[in-house]
Amino acid sequence: MVFGIRKRIHDHLVERRIRRTRLVTKYGRCNIEFGNVKYGNHFAFLVDFWTTFVEFRWRFVLFFFIASFTLSWFIFGLLWFWIARNNGDLTWQNPSKGHIPCVDNVYNLITAFLFSLETQTSIGYGGRAITPFCSGAVTLIIIQYLIGNIINCFMCGVILAKISIPKKRAKTITFSEMAVICPKKDFLCLMIRVANLRKTLMIGSQIYGKLLRTTIKPDGETIIMDQVNIEFMVDAGKDNLFFVCPLTLYHVIENTSPFFEMAMDTVHKQEFELVVFLDGTAESTNSACQVRTSFIPQEIMWGYNFLPIISRNKEGKYRVNFSNFSKVVPVATAHCAYCFHNMKGHHLHSINGIDNGEFEVIDNLEQPNMTKM
Repeated sequence: MVFGIRKRIHDHLVERRIRRTRLVTKYGRCNIEFGNVKYGNHFAFLVDFWTTFVEFRWRFVLFFFIASFTLSWFIFGLLWFWIARNNGDLTWQNPSKGHIPCVDNVYNLITAFLFSLETQTSIGYGGRAITPFCSGAVTLIIIQYLIGNIINCFMCGVILAKISIPKKRAKTITFSEMAVICPKKDFLCLMIRVANLRKTLMIGSQIYGKLLRTTIKPDGETIIMDQVNIEFMVDAGKDNLFFVCPLTLYHVIENTSPFFEMAMDTVHKQEFELVVFLDGTAESTNSACQVRTSFIPQEIMWGYNFLPIISRNKEGKYRVNFSNFSKVVPVATAHCAYCFHNMKGHHLHSINGIDNGEFEVIDNLEQPNMTKM
């Protein structure tokens, strides 16, 4: 029992360390912070106030929404109270019997606040109304109407922009938890799987990757987070993906690939991060969005391949079995890229292939030797 608790604590600490060292989390967030920013640069966030408000968290947006309306009602309520006081309309001022107020039924601070609220929200209960004998009151009601409309338009625009922000569309696009390295069409490839959980398509989808690592130049200069382009493609190409069902994207490990010098027993000892990007335009909203994820060496499985997930039922309809989306099976794979190109038959596992049983017209099929990631 003590050994089990100790193992859980160790696994938890390892997971926290891996999460801290990622530049991009599995859900696409960038793990970076800015320090020693000059004070004058903070003013740029106020100049670009629209983007600043849209990027606020929902709790702050709701706070500003409530505060902006409540504060404007209260400030204009004070102004209406001031007008009533100057005209002698308040109860404690004992107005004469024939006195004509600037605003009917505004005789204290509470009634002034209620009149301000009714004016700005266009409620108009009929109990309080402005009279045409005070020019200051007429001017104030015009100003409050204009400012109230500005606040309405701004806050409604911010909420609408946050609701339709493209980041939310990215939540329905998911990547496999692991990447695999195995042969594909006489090439050694690194493969990942991506799926669109909505039936609406992503138009003009493009996939690409960046390998981030620390390199040391011959002159001794250390480059932190050096970026190397990683090209991904599907069988039909790498641009304008037909994203109607889950796709398996692959990167060919050639002699120009940064993975060419790695092997099965050394890839997990490397220090790098593979960041994968998917750009596209949502069909329903016509808004561009980007989906990101990352893979570290411990999340790359050498000598495994993804299980098939597309089948066809008895009615002829295609079906996607997401229970196999993050499952792999061992396949015959060379120990390293050099072995794959120069030493045929140097395999990690059996050379037996994978039967695509998922495409058969069946209700259920158990796959042997499955590994869940």
